[in-house]
Amino acid sequence: MTPSFIQTIFPFISWFKEYSGKSFKNDLIAGITVALVLIPQSMAYAQLAGLPSYYGLYASFLPPVVAALFGSSRQLATGPVAVVSMMTAASLEPLAIAGGEAYIAYAIVLAFVVGLFQFLLGVLRLGIIVNLLSHPVVTGFTNAAALIIASSQLSKFFGVHVDKAEHYFETIWRVFEAAFNYTHWPTFLMGLLALAVMIGLKRWNSRLPYVLAAVIITTAISWFSGFEENRTVTIQDIKTPGFAGLVKTLNSNLDHVVQTTEARAIVSKNSSSQEKNAANDTVCIDCHSQRDVELEQLKRKNRAETPQLLPLAKVLELHLKAGVLDQYLAGEKEHVQEIRQQLRSMQLVSMRDESGSLYYVARKSIAPEKMADDKIWRINVGNNPLDPDNILLVGGGEVVGMVPRGIPQLAIPKFDMNLIRQLLIPAIIISILGFMEAISIAKAVAARTGARLDPNQELIGQGLANMTGSFGGSYPISGSFSRSAVNFQAGAVTGMSSVFTSVGVVVALLYCTPLLYHLPQSVLAAIIMMAVVGLLNVHDIKHAFVVKKSDGIISIITFIATLVFAPHLDKGILLGVSLTIGIFFYRMMKPVVAELSLWNDGHYRNAAHYHLKQCKHIAVIRFDGPLLFANISYLEDEVLKIVDSMPELKIIHFKCNGTNSMDASGESSLTLLIERLKAAGYSIYFSGLKENITDIMRRTGLLQEIGENHIFPTLVTAMEVIWPIAHKASDESPCPLKKVTLVD
Repeated sequence: MTPSFIQTIFPFISWFKEYSGKSFKNDLIAGITVALVLIPQSMAYAQLAGLPSYYGLYASFLPPVVAALFGSSRQLATGPVAVVSMMTAASLEPLAIAGGEAYIAYAIVLAFVVGLFQFLLGVLRLGIIVNLLSHPVVTGFTNAAALIIASSQLSKFFGVHVDKAEHYFETIWRVFEAAFNYTHWPTFLMGLLALAVMIGLKRWNSRLPYVLAAVIITTAISWFSGFEENRTVTIQDIKTPGFAGLVKTLNSNLDHVVQTTEARAIVSKNSSSQEKNAANDTVCIDCHSQRDVELEQLKRKNRAETPQLLPLAKVLELHLKAGVLDQYLAGEKEHVQEIRQQLRSMQLVSMRDESGSLYYVARKSIAPEKMADDKIWRINVGNNPLDPDNILLVGGGEVVGMVPRGIPQLAIPKFDMNLIRQLLIPAIIISILGFMEAISIAKAVAARTGARLDPNQELIGQGLANMTGSFGGSYPISGSFSRSAVNFQAGAVTGMSSVFTSVGVVVALLYCTPLLYHLPQSVLAAIIMMAVVGLLNVHDIKHAFVVKKSDGIISIITFIATLVFAPHLDKGILLGVSLTIGIFFYRMMKPVVAELSLWNDGHYRNAAHYHLKQCKHIAVIRFDGPLLFANISYLEDEVLKIVDSMPELKIIHFKCNGTNSMDASGESSLTLLIERLKAAGYSIYFSGLKENITDIMRRTGLLQEIGENHIFPTLVTAMEVIWPIAHKASDESPCPLKKVTLVD
């Protein structure tokens, strides 16, 4: 293998060509600095993705190394990011309960599928596919996602819990209702303190690890002040009327939900199997030999049944069962949410009985002087059934809690084809969106460093990072704008900085996890809010309107659709992409067809745009677009309109500088148009034809039909020949093709 080929396979070899002790020192400092930012950020983003916080650390020790080793950017910091985390949650929440074992397994599989798609795009040199997400679409989506991500943290900021509704704005309304009835003020103030520390330090010196500073300060306060205060009680200790019945009903309904979900999965699997059988029967009848068909018909007669009709009936029956189960499941989930809301809204206070034992009653039913303490206790109700003998009461703020020590065991993700089919579309969207975020950051840094950037190699690096990360318990990751900026500002020279970052995360997993126990959840919420503020960019939306009104409209529609469809964020993107593609094809089908006249700068310009008169005898027509099946009829219609409006017309000249390609339909229709115009007595000329167009014309004989002496390199040279011909015995004076003449 040649050195260049080896370097293509292992791009990190180029790091060490001029590597020095100073480079090592810079990379070490940058890597440690990024790790100090990454550790708390990754934990916050993992919760945003619906995962336990420590899965953010799992997503931060393998992917940064692999992305740096096999990517092309030397300063890109890879790991958990806000938008991809939000997309992960939106993709998985319809499939499993957030934070559950199935949900975690699905997130790991999603990371692998995302990585595989990115890797294949890079290997096949198809990085151009990211252009499907136009800048206006990304701008609209990113602004909406920033608002959704920031507002999704409000429940943690206020210290309340609500169930997610079908529509995101309904969820936020529930949060505000819960906050109005009960806000845990220490939690709220802790979040505000974290924001104040981060904003203050960032303004003072953006190179400081302001996120880490906020984490250290608030965690220390949480530890010393006893911020977390929980008690475990039994169902008999809570003397609130109807409480025991609510717990029993909740547990029963949750059990029904689990059983119905399992039954639904079995029905879906059987339905898929029956559909395959039906398809196989069709293949047997349509494609086998005549003798096989006769044997099949004989079998049918002996069984007195039609094999194709039975699977079809079975499939319909299974689909009907699935619909009934879905309806029942939706009702049970709604009932569960109502009960959970009742339990969460309970505000309890403690009292002592005659023996001195504590019991708990509703706050409003007891005078303050009779309370055992001044704390308000709330029932911790999650997605799992409540254990009557171990009910957790929360009297303080919520913290991260126990983080498992050590790095996760490497394991192959559990693949299931039905699951992969469900995850395919979300995975493609996450792949493209995540890569666009990564490549835009990498380009910005490369512009500052002057380094060479290969988008396809970056796709390979990001793809391998996601796939490798899935073996270590990672969910989908991408390049981070904020951490890449920190990496660059800290002086990173090569991707070794990312290696040191991963080492820092491993050290944290092995030795520092007990220090994270008292980190308040509201601080993680503040970290996310602080990070996504940078995603808000109204200027780009305004700029899109300035460039092209339709682009601005697409950006606004994508923004609104993403907010309306949330938490189904993919629908907002798909709508934006559909609009972009639709407008692209519309423009291609109706390109600009302009009549030209002389303008003050000596060039021939669009007569309608500049309000110029046109020559009576020569129509100079500019066609700005390829000659394809989609637009050739439009060109023909526009040319005939021009011809019909000019009774003294003699010559039609096509200026084709903007025509770059032509297909068979375009060539055939152009031939018919020229024949029709020549039959009507008009002379046809062309200028500015590209070599590929003239080659097609020559091969098809169209060039001979036009006449090679009617083809000119430029419009100016053509005018020198055709103008005298058209103006023999003409009374036109002055001619708009020779002297600038404005419309009266």
